[in-house]
Amino acid sequence: MCGIVGLYLKNKALESKLGELFTPMLIAMTERGPDSAGFAVYGDEVEQDTIKFTLLHESMDYDWGQLADQMAAGLDTQVDWFQNSNVAVFKVKADAASVTDYLAAHAADIKVLSAGKSIEILKEVGLPEKITKKFNLAGMKGSHIIGHTRMATESAVTMQGSHPFSTGEDLCLVHNGSLSNHNRLREELKREGVVFATENDSEVAAGYLTWRLQQGDSLTQALQSALKTLDGFYTFTIGTRNGFAVVRDPIACKPAVMAETDDYVAMASEYQALSTLPGIENARVWEPEPEKIYIWERD
Repeated sequence: MCGIVGLYLKNKALESKLGELFTPMLIAMTERGPDSAGFAVYGDEVEQDTIKFTLLHESMDYDWGQLADQMAAGLDTQVDWFQNSNVAVFKVKADAASVTDYLAAHAADIKVLSAGKSIEILKEVGLPEKITKKFNLAGMKGSHIIGHTRMATESAVTMQGSHPFSTGEDLCLVHNGSLSNHNRLREELKREGVVFATENDSEVAAGYLTWRLQQGDSLTQALQSALKTLDGFYTFTIGTRNGFAVVRDPIACKPAVMAETDDYVAMASEYQALSTLPGIENARVWEPEPEKIYIWERD
């Protein structure tokens, strides 16, 4: 049992309040996931010639400035960065592959949480309220955000096992449920060049979507294919650079509720997580249908 929440702002005037609106949504899912929590926020978009990496080190005292200087010299480029607890966001004038290769060769103790033009992923073990405070979620700005609270019923409580999972630039996924064919599918995707960092079944779902998008699918096509390929019970919420999507398996036994107003679209595993949103009393509220793909994207 886990908790999923997502918020997509249609009204740009609310983007400065994204984290403020989302914080109580994530905390409301504590009973569904007290072990760990995380979120992917989309905002602070970088230039076309720049890539943004969210990097994690276990030590609070890690010298991110030294790494930035070394990377700038090694790649002969500009590196800007800022720190948030034991996580740092690096903005590098380079392509993603060059940065990934550099980190693998020179900073093997660093974990890459996300890469893209807009995405930043932050996650940790502990109660959701603790994690929102650790990363100052309430002060974050952006256009949309998805989050997850985890109850580890089949694996250890670790940061690596917490959601969201990202396997491609600006793409991430949170998942409530379980997949029965993830081990076989993981091996198939590895042969296609998809790289996995954990044994979590949710990362396989994210990797499958990444692979389908790399083959030229639209997000809708990738999710249609996923409904045929992924075997199990699940509610997925997917974040992309342009928006987010929600889909449930054909049985739809995992709970989900959605709400839409002129200002936003929101989803959660339980209605209580939506109850603090402005104007929720006048929102259109519904339960997403089995196998139906819901997508909201900016032009």
